Parts: sequence; C-alpha cells; structure tokens
Amino acid sequence: MKQYADLKQKHPDAVLLFRRGDSYEAYGTDAEKVSEKCGIALSGAGLNSIVASVSFPNKDIDINLPKLVRAGYRIAICDILQPPKATVKRGATELSIPFEQTK
Repeated sequence: MKQYADLKQKHPDAVLLFRRGDSYEAYGTDAEKVSEKCGIALSGAGLNSIVASVSFPNKDIDINLPKLVRAGYRIAICDILQPPKATVKRGATELSIPFEQTK
C-alpha cells in the first residue's frame, strides 16, 4: 500500500490501475470508481480489511479502460519497473485522459 500511496501522491487526479500478474487491481476510492463504472464487485472494505479493492483480468482492459475514460477519469497504469524481488518497484507507465481534456 506504500507504493499506492506514493503513486497516488504523484498522480492525485488519476485512477491507479496496478498490473499484477494477469490482472489489474485498484484500491481505496479508485476501487470504488472502477467498481461503479465497470460493474465489478468491490471487495476488502468491511471484510477484515481497511482498504477497498477491485480486480479484473488483463484481457478486460480493452473493455474497462474506455468505460473509465468516458466517465471522465484519468487512468494511470502502474507496472513493475524492475526484476521481481521481495518488494518490486512500480511506476505509472501509461496515462489515459478523457478526450475533452486534450483540447
């Protein structure tokens, strides 16, 4: 969660999607936004966890990313930036923004 907090501080206006293996995950308020706009069940909050989370398969990024961008959200895809160790370094590698913000 420290990585999430650090990246959220760098990209406060973006929904962070962490690529983890063969899925994407979002946490906290980002998870709530993804859950609402993509119709994915929210987990974590209130279930012996402090932070809400949501996860969906990598193959569904082409379905879910457009839904989030159309809803007006900036999206930061967060990938692993070094070979795996006990704790891997992650960083935002892609940003998607709503069309009207590019004018």
